[in-house]
Amino acid sequence: MSRPGQRRRASSVTDALRQVPLNQQAASGSLTPVTPASASNVSTGGNTEVKPLPAGPPRVRRSELPEQYESKGFWGDLKTGRWMLVPSSAFKLMIAFPILYAVIEQARKAGYVNDNPIKYLLFLQGELPNGLYTKVWSDLAFVCHHIIFWSFVRQVVTLHVLRPLAHSLGIRGGKVMRFLEQGYAIFYFTMTSTVGLNVMSKLPIWWYKTSEFWIGYPHREIPFQLKLYYLLQASYWLQQTILLAGKIEKPRKDFKELVAHHIVTLWLIGWSYNIHLTYIGVAVFLTMDISDIFLSLAKCVNYVSEYWSQFFFAFFVAVWTYFRHYLNIRILWSVYTEFDLIPASERAVFKPWQDRWMVWWMKWQIFAPIFLLQLINLFWYFLIWRILIRALFSDKLADERSDDEDEEPSIEAKVKALKGSKAE
Repeated sequence: MSRPGQRRRASSVTDALRQVPLNQQAASGSLTPVTPASASNVSTGGNTEVKPLPAGPPRVRRSELPEQYESKGFWGDLKTGRWMLVPSSAFKLMIAFPILYAVIEQARKAGYVNDNPIKYLLFLQGELPNGLYTKVWSDLAFVCHHIIFWSFVRQVVTLHVLRPLAHSLGIRGGKVMRFLEQGYAIFYFTMTSTVGLNVMSKLPIWWYKTSEFWIGYPHREIPFQLKLYYLLQASYWLQQTILLAGKIEKPRKDFKELVAHHIVTLWLIGWSYNIHLTYIGVAVFLTMDISDIFLSLAKCVNYVSEYWSQFFFAFFVAVWTYFRHYLNIRILWSVYTEFDLIPASERAVFKPWQDRWMVWWMKWQIFAPIFLLQLINLFWYFLIWRILIRALFSDKLADERSDDEDEEPSIEAKVKALKGSKAE
């Protein structure tokens, strides 16, 4: 939205342009002053012909998408990391592995090779005779391949589904990119929340029965759905961290807090998976994912209607308070008070090479990242309440974390751009 001062300047420039005669550029390209005689010829229907101006400098167009979204060819995208933002390049990279798997599989069936190593990238490993799964080293390969998968999904959804939707809703300028980011967050977190709730409902921890985090530990054997859910979450957060830390996308104002949040999240995911605390991991995932749906929904509504966004934002604050603080603090309290529910035989020694991890000080190793996550959430909670209080007094919501890139460039900026194009 343009500022009032900008609108006044724009109108004065428009009025000045209206007074410029159309036929003031001669064939040589020099400016010819308009004389009373020539003006009389025009007004009396003389021989002077009114001609349109020749093509001038290109119009200043503010692109909705950053320059990084433009492909430099497949190999160029690979070298620069743009494949994470260009769907066609991500698809080519992703589809290469199933094709390679099919080729090697034919060679294996023909007896030329004994194993197909590409299976570790594409399929879950570690299945036990009873149909449950356990952790294996090849899980790392599965996570790495699905970084490519999430990059492709993200860009297809944002560019080919959400971008047309933004246009149909009348969103323009820099707000389009913010709408795409938040729209994809709604898509992803709705999906993971639905799957996460289904996974949790089949575990003894439903609905935040925290004692079951520890009773029966270690949970070395887990269902297929739980393992798939966990590793896909790990690949998503790793992909998001690469985008953020590599500054492949434009950083936000809270860049440092976001990097810290993503690192702590990866710490929690990797550590809980490695030491068989996936039950507590599912509980933490849901506190984060469900609240993120309503955060992103409130932002998207704000880009369309500031009036309705206030109601969505108020509801979001209630959801955020319950999930990110009440339930998260319950989990912290469980770590502090219920850790000793772990069978004594399983918390007697620390022998990682034997996959035995729990001793008394591990309680604080579990407590620390969840507590750090809570501190980051409290920082954002402060920003949320500041936004809400301002909205109550000014009737306007604004994302404290967003840059002011949804505003149109000033007249001065457009003039500078025009001068630059003339110099070229």
